[in-house]
Amino acid sequence: MRHGKKINHLGRKTAHRKAMLANMACSLIEHKRINTTVAKAKALKQFIEPLVTKSKAANNTTTADSTHNRRIVFSRLRDKYAVTELFGEVSEKIGERPGGYTRIIKLGNRLGDNADMAMIELVDFNELYNANKPAKKKSTRRRGGKGKNAETAPVAPTETTSSEEE
Repeated sequence: MRHGKKINHLGRKTAHRKAMLANMACSLIEHKRINTTVAKAKALKQFIEPLVTKSKAANNTTTADSTHNRRIVFSRLRDKYAVTELFGEVSEKIGERPGGYTRIIKLGNRLGDNADMAMIELVDFNELYNANKPAKKKSTRRRGGKGKNAETAPVAPTETTSSEEE
């Protein structure tokens, strides 16, 4: 039973697990998407989303907070190039998003050991999904028949062609 088991240990000791997640997070920040197993992708999602939130918060506040947040993120990632990329390009792109910075897409099973594989990606960097969706307009969730939509539109008069008259 999993009583009180908060995190998936992934069959590794603590130091190995932290190093693996840091390396995977750096690869995700650098390449914007990586392929891995489903269990590792779920663990990576929990690892990286608070770091992305810190980079976003630092982008909107003063420089003192930015330095502190950079040091916190660097202590988890241990790669200054990934921290620079995260606080630069990634934080600009996800500025308005309230959360949910990553997406996990299941890919099927691996040939060698039949492990469930998944692709984890940063949501705002996928051009295929973002290109098809138009910008959302603000709408209200009203019900009822009376309003702008309930008005009857005037019907345009139909013109008859010469073939119909004959």
